[in-house]
Amino acid sequence: MRELSHLIVLYGPLAVFLAVFLDEAGLPIPSLPLLVVAGGVLWSDHSAFVAVMIAALAATLLADLLWYGAARAQGGRVLALLCRVSLSPDSCVRRTENLFNRIGPASFLFARYVPPLNNLAVAMAGILKLSLPVFVLLNLAGGFLFYGAAALLGLLFHRAVDDILSIMTTFGTVSIAAVVMAFALYLLFRWWERFTFTRQLRMNRITVEELIDLLESGRAPLILDVRSAAVQLRDGVIPGSLPAHPDDLHSRLKEIPTDVEIVIYCACPNEASAASAARHLKRAGFRKIRPLLGGVDAWVAAKRALAQP
Repeated sequence: MRELSHLIVLYGPLAVFLAVFLDEAGLPIPSLPLLVVAGGVLWSDHSAFVAVMIAALAATLLADLLWYGAARAQGGRVLALLCRVSLSPDSCVRRTENLFNRIGPASFLFARYVPPLNNLAVAMAGILKLSLPVFVLLNLAGGFLFYGAAALLGLLFHRAVDDILSIMTTFGTVSIAAVVMAFALYLLFRWWERFTFTRQLRMNRITVEELIDLLESGRAPLILDVRSAAVQLRDGVIPGSLPAHPDDLHSRLKEIPTDVEIVIYCACPNEASAASAARHLKRAGFRKIRPLLGGVDAWVAAKRALAQP
């Protein structure tokens, strides 16, 4: 136990920096438990505790500055990338938009408590050109509230942390293997969740070319834009589409015949708004529902104009 505590004192700040940086960069690294352990071990060593907190804040700021800069330069492409690499279902895009629309940049103070939202909130700040000083201030404040709470939890329950570390020291390799196995099972579960979600969303997709053919042939389907109202106003909509955000879709169902062909689209190629809207429509008795492959980004890439809603 003493040897393990000594290692945490020596390498705790470095380990925390690496774990938090990778976590904030988007990898599924559980950095929070490490902060709890560090807080429990270093509760009596104030200087080491402060060093761990500085390492956590430096790591989160560095990683988020990279996403922020990329989003300022590339805009929506960064959101699309985050959709593709995230292990979490992509409804995080829709929830991030809602959070930003409601409380603005102050969402940084809470986004880390829902892990998929954090990087997307950072990207949204870059896309909306939030000033760098404000971004840094809010980022550090949010990081302190989140990682500081984890370290404080370890400090308050340091005896329990000591007991857990003692057990791990006693069982040695077996306990480490159990932790590794649990983490591997977690990753496998999230990957399977992601795989089944994506497979469901890909069923019955329609391409931009197929949609254009339908429009030009006079057999235009009902096109529903399931992005948030603020995004529709900011970026424009596919001509002829109707606003139908999943949270408000139920109010439109009575206006739509159940035998009509429906095309739904969103902003991110793997975003869950389209899947969520499709589930609502299927429960309401609709059968001809086709998500637009690539969403509005694919429409723009095909050099098709957007219109104001």
